Amino acid sequence: MRRTLTVAAAAAALLVSAGPLPAAGAGSAAAAPAAAGRWGAHEAESYWTPERMASARPLPPVPPQPGVAPEYPAADPVRIPPVPPVDAPVPPVDAPEPLDPPEPPLEPLDPPEPPLEPLDPPEPPLEPVEAPEPPEPAPVAAPSPSDTPTVAAPEPAPTPSVLPAPAPAPEPVPTPSILPAPAPVRPALPRIPAAGPGVGQDFGGLPVVGRMFLVKGGGSYFCTASVVASPGRNLVISAAHCLLGSDTQQVAFVPQYTRAKPRPFGMFPVVRTAAGRSKIWIDQRYRTQGVNRAAALDVAFAQVGPGAKGLRVQDVVGGNRLVTGAGYAHARATLIGHPSTAARPRLCVNRTTKYTSTDARIPGSFLRIACTGYPGGTSGGPFLLRLDGRTGTGDVVGVIGGWKTGGDKSDVSYSSYFGTDIRKLYEKAVAGAKAS
Repeated sequence: MRRTLTVAAAAAALLVSAGPLPAAGAGSAAAAPAAAGRWGAHEAESYWTPERMASARPLPPVPPQPGVAPEYPAADPVRIPPVPPVDAPVPPVDAPEPLDPPEPPLEPLDPPEPPLEPLDPPEPPLEPVEAPEPPEPAPVAAPSPSDTPTVAAPEPAPTPSVLPAPAPAPEPVPTPSILPAPAPVRPALPRIPAAGPGVGQDFGGLPVVGRMFLVKGGGSYFCTASVVASPGRNLVISAAHCLLGSDTQQVAFVPQYTRAKPRPFGMFPVVRTAAGRSKIWIDQRYRTQGVNRAAALDVAFAQVGPGAKGLRVQDVVGGNRLVTGAGYAHARATLIGHPSTAARPRLCVNRTTKYTSTDARIPGSFLRIACTGYPGGTSGGPFLLRLDGRTGTGDVVGVIGGWKTGGDKSDVSYSSYFGTDIRKLYEKAVAGAKAS
């Protein structure tokens, strides 16, 4: 099925408008309204209660517009197929037509990597720096003729009768006062499950990945998003189709959301300007051409404000490095998303391949990965290379979205290619976040 088949077809401005607090969606718990014109961490936490977050849904299909053909066929309902068992084989890629030449079956990764261990217990503190023993003083010899400057022939320097005392050994350096201060919060990484290629598994999540909650048309919804490293340490990346539309409001990012621990690292609201506009960057062509015609640009960056403790999101949970121009084929990519059917996020490792659309209505080439169990809600989830089990971060080369907003089946996912256009959009977001 399509992931979060989002957004009204009418395009909005580059910075998504955010107006007065709309009514809560059906089934949402009551929450105190945020002050008009203000949307900070305390207002976000007051609005997005654990009950409201738990009742949020993936975005619905695009509603038909008068006089405008719908973005997707009306006969294509939103379906969430059951997640196959862990030992089920990876289904073949369902493409409009077979690839030429056909791809060989997926091979197990060689050699298989052992499960990554959590960071609990934490690393021991650094030992005090030992002072090196002073070297024994060497006797001072008279300079040889070859060492004598040519301008004069000075007499050989006499050996000093009293050598200067060696410098006393420095005392051990106390680690806390001399080394840079660590990050305010040291996320404890859960065990990353080990499974065969293409087999998705629910797990405890990574602090750098979470849910992006938003209100649209009076309902409470969510996508997946992740922190991307930036100079301001305050940017997240998701799919553009998740955040497009003038009625997208009350947007907030929650790292490592699970139903059991809905705010383990707090909540980071998407920043609003003095004019009440949320700071979200989407390529102009995506807004004007639509989610199909501009599917190759289905990427968005958003600036988030500090959490309730005044800390920036990257200082709290870290950030993935944005990598562009890396190609389509990767032997080992990690896909993380928040499915609508699960109380925890989902992780899968497999190779990626290039998929070039043969549908003239959805032009472009995309990254493709076969991973079981990624239905609605996973849109915006990162494609990560070189995931470090100690830091919980890696290189982000894609997000679920693009061809049919990320894939029309839950077991095959797609991403817009991260090339020059995405790099320019990131630079624009960095400059905009810095200006604020």
